[in-house]
Amino acid sequence: MNPLSTPVIQARHLRKVYISDAGEFTAVKDISFEVGQGELLAIVGPSGAGKSTVLRMLAGLTPITSGEVLYRGQAINGAPADFAPVFQDYARSLFPWFSVEKNIELPLVNKVRDASRRKALVAEALEQVGLPGSEKKRPSQLSGGQQQRVAIARAIAYSPAVLIMDEPFASVDAQTRAELEDLVLALRAQSNMTVVMVTHDVDEAVYMADRVIVLSRSPSVLLDSVPIPLSRQRDQISTKALPAFVESRAKILSLIKQASQGVPQAA
Repeated sequence: MNPLSTPVIQARHLRKVYISDAGEFTAVKDISFEVGQGELLAIVGPSGAGKSTVLRMLAGLTPITSGEVLYRGQAINGAPADFAPVFQDYARSLFPWFSVEKNIELPLVNKVRDASRRKALVAEALEQVGLPGSEKKRPSQLSGGQQQRVAIARAIAYSPAVLIMDEPFASVDAQTRAELEDLVLALRAQSNMTVVMVTHDVDEAVYMADRVIVLSRSPSVLLDSVPIPLSRQRDQISTKALPAFVESRAKILSLIKQASQGVPQAA
């Protein structure tokens, strides 16, 4: 965590055990970390490392077997109202029978009672994600990248303090992915919201994050927390050519390789 920032989220000794007819499976063994105000934290690790499980426990979307998550010093029980999620599968996260406007407006109904104010927030969010005037369209009338922009608009219209993102750009093409990465960075800069994201793409993690935490293979422990020594002003071409970017990328790739091969895990 940035030493100058205030902890907003504290994960303490998170453990997750799944129980089925086949027995117990420990997905997450023991993970602790903090997230600072306005920080963008990326979680990476080998395939099957439990990254999404950790994220969902952090967001109150998956029950914790043991340990706890604190949000602003208070233990969470369920998803905090200040959190907004964006998931990988935009096609499943949007209701196809609703208009874009209705999809974005749904989470606002209980928070903003005035219908005209909700419509204004929807229009503002669509403007922010580069889709002005799309209110009456259906998701099927939009490209995949545009649908994910709608999912992001739905999250930011709620004015969340924390944006939770689970591989949000994995299902779009490379050019759209770069545009969406820059969109999230711009939105974070505007609002100073805290962002926690899971990604399997190390380049994406280094490009977007202030800090990257690396998980071991399952049962997961925290292998390392890697600060990214880059300015928050980032560019898809020039930033990725910087020595600090290349060195951070190499360090994280090395850690993931060690994890995939089975490094010794903490007790």
